[in-house]
Parts: sequence; structure tokens; C-alpha cells
Amino acid sequence: MGVPDTLLARLQAATDNLRQRGFDPRLRPHATIGGLTPASAQERAEDLGAAFAGAGAVLPPWGGELAIELIEYLDWDAIADAETWFVGWSDISTLLLPLTILTGVATLHGANLMDEPWELPTQFKRWTQVVGLAGGDSFSQSSAPHRRSRAWVDWEDEPLDRKSAYEAPTKWQSLDGRPVSMQGRLIGGCLETVSLLAGSRFGDVPGFAQRHAPEGLIVYLESAGSDAPSVLRMLWSLRLAGRFQQASGIVIGRSSSHDANGLSQVEALYRAVGDLGIPVIYDFDIGHQPPQMPLVNGALADIRLSDGFGMITQHLTT
Repeated sequence: MGVPDTLLARLQAATDNLRQRGFDPRLRPHATIGGLTPASAQERAEDLGAAFAGAGAVLPPWGGELAIELIEYLDWDAIADAETWFVGWSDISTLLLPLTILTGVATLHGANLMDEPWELPTQFKRWTQVVGLAGGDSFSQSSAPHRRSRAWVDWEDEPLDRKSAYEAPTKWQSLDGRPVSMQGRLIGGCLETVSLLAGSRFGDVPGFAQRHAPEGLIVYLESAGSDAPSVLRMLWSLRLAGRFQQASGIVIGRSSSHDANGLSQVEALYRAVGDLGIPVIYDFDIGHQPPQMPLVNGALADIRLSDGFGMITQHLTT
């Protein structure tokens, strides 16, 4: 999904922000073509594939709606061979997850380009800090004390300095109310998009676990805004596809999604995964209710939670 004319000033501010920090952002041809999709699926896939050549990171402007159209057109091995970080979230999860599953290459669930000028809590790393780490390095982040609770406004009116928008207290919570300690390799993304890949080779999390995660998995998911019954259905579709079979823990991102038909979001979690016998954390600092911390698909993670305070350490190991 490209950027329309009305938001080109915001795109310019995002790229300027990167330049001010020593980076050299280069926009691809489709980035500034607005609308639901800027070109055919094949053309978009070719443009995306070409973006990986010689780049340190590929950062889409934002999520969009139809990244799933690109999956069968992409040369996943060529993208992996480029040794370039792929960064994004929301609908971009539709592409990050297959790249890690099919090739074992780490991908980064974090900011999109249009998020770049916004401030992050000091407890979080920026994606630019994460991609600068070397193999074997580790980094830690702690839970944010505040979140944004106000509704989204039009992008044209959204302040670039989002730090002032984190006004409501927040904390991680465990589904059973007890302290949590979980270890495993991170894998996940946006629930509405990655659930569509369940049962295909592009969403074969059990196969990824067998090949790359003898330590077990930490499956993380966040909802873009679906109501509680829809979240329950999607979680069950992942459960039936074996997504949680090798999981040593599940992490659910904070969401502004609403309850419906007498079912709450927390009750949806209980009904979908509450009987798996593994720890579940919700209101985690990822998703469509910022702030959002970066998570590396494929990283070996250690997550601890006690009395609402959480800590995650990610190890960039093979």
C-alpha cells in the first residue's frame, strides 16, 4: 500500500528523520503511489525483491491490506541470500513470517517507515539499534508503564511526536495471574494476517520449530482490531493448524479491540489457549495500541513477568 499525496509530507519527515541519524533511505517506485495497491501483485513483488539488493534493511511505509498477494511471486531464497533485514508489522507480518519459516532468516517485527519519527519509551530499543547488532549479541527491554488509549485520528492530524500520547497506565498480565518465566524462539505477527497462512507452507510454524527451535517456541500475536469472537476463531484456527504444539509460552499484544456478544478479549484467550498448560502473557507491548517494542522472529528469547513488570531478553543466535 503506497503513500497518497496527502501524506507525502509525513513520508518526507520519516525519511528525513533517518537521514538525521546517519542513514541513507531510498524510496522505491511504488512507495509514493496511493490507493489500495500501487500496482499488480507481480509488479509489487518484483519491486520488493529488488529492494533487498545492496540494502541494509527494507522498511515498508506501513502495513496495508494485501501483502498476501505477493507471497507466491517472491523469490524467498534470493531475499534470504541478500542478508538484509526485513522490518515491519501489521500486514507486513504476512511476509516476515514466511521468510523466517521458509529460510530460517531472522526478520524484525517493529516500526514501519511512517512510524519512524515517533518517540519510543526509553525501555525500548529502536529497530535501527537492533539491526546494528551482530550475531551472538543480546538485548533487553522492559515493559512500558504507559500506553496510548485514545482512538486513532486521521494520519494527517496524527502528531509526529507520539511520546505525549502515551497517557494511560499499562502493564503486562498473565492469563492465570501468576508470575511467568518462558524461554523459546520468537515467531509470530499480526493475528488477522498470519492466521490466513495457517495450513500452508508459508505458515508452517511446526515445521520451523522442528528445523530451528529445539528449545521450543514463544508464539507472539497481536490483533489489529477484531472483536473478541473473531479473535477466538482465529486463535482456534492456529491451534488446529498446530501453531502452539511446540510452544513453551504465548504472548498476546495489547489491543483496543472490543468485546462482543458477551465475550471479552480475555475470555477469548481463556477459551482458545487457556487449557494448553503453558504460560500466556497478554497486554504485551506490541500491536496496534502503541508503544510497540521490536521483536526478532527467530531470536532465542527469555521473558519474565512478576507483579505487572516484565522483561524480555532476545539473543541473536543461530
